[in-house]
Amino acid sequence: MSTPVIETDAGRAGWEAIVADPATAAIASDFDGVLSPLVEDPARSRPQEGALDALARLAKSVKQVAIVTGRPALVATELSGVSGHPGLEHLVVLGHYGLEQWDASTGMITSDPVPAGIAEARSRLPEILSVAGVPDAFVEDKESSLAVHTRRLADPAGAWERLRTPLTELAASTELRLEPGNLVLELRPPGIDKGVALRRLIESTGARSVLYAGDDLGDLAAFRAIEELRASGLNAVLLATRSSNATELIEAADIVVDDPAGVVTVLTALSDAISAR
Repeated sequence: MSTPVIETDAGRAGWEAIVADPATAAIASDFDGVLSPLVEDPARSRPQEGALDALARLAKSVKQVAIVTGRPALVATELSGVSGHPGLEHLVVLGHYGLEQWDASTGMITSDPVPAGIAEARSRLPEILSVAGVPDAFVEDKESSLAVHTRRLADPAGAWERLRTPLTELAASTELRLEPGNLVLELRPPGIDKGVALRRLIESTGARSVLYAGDDLGDLAAFRAIEELRASGLNAVLLATRSSNATELIEAADIVVDDPAGVVTVLTALSDAISAR
């Protein structure tokens, strides 16, 4: 399989570094929109055909393979089907943007405490949605964060706009942070994002190169963390899908693909290159 189109010199250097020394590389990816096609009902997310096999092939050579997601770690583990998948015995799932970690080698979850502001926001959210005129917005309760989805509504973009101000105010009053995404607004603890989670992963593994794949605005923190670490000598590849049409993320990427099938193609090409070295 040929090398995918890599748009930047930094991306090409990152690719070459992973291929040359995979034992010091980490492969990390978001789940929804990257390893799994986006669906209206988050509970119906399932991995793209070939995604887990591509990760398993890489896991034979690299230092660490990880899924980094805003979902609870156990939910992401169950939906992705990684538990018990051959070759992924050492994969980790960083859930709740890194607040939780599920380790395939033990089946155990470790977690940081959930801030009190989440409980207060949870109790106030139904009235806020009603006043905003969108009582039917779907609230995904992730226990340590609350994601309000407007995708299922008749006017999803309009509902998203109407909710942004009141949810920003709710976040401020509960000492949380509002994170906008593709037809979703998420209330989450401050200081917790995919950039923090990825930094912890790189530090804990000692990885000297990394490939990170994302699709939404929530992945920008991971991209920015990697850009900062590049200045300190980290080699990296930033892979984005167009699943969520996150323009800023796409423009920052070294490789851009249309959808999770494209991610599988890139991961397979990388494992092929490692095998051929």
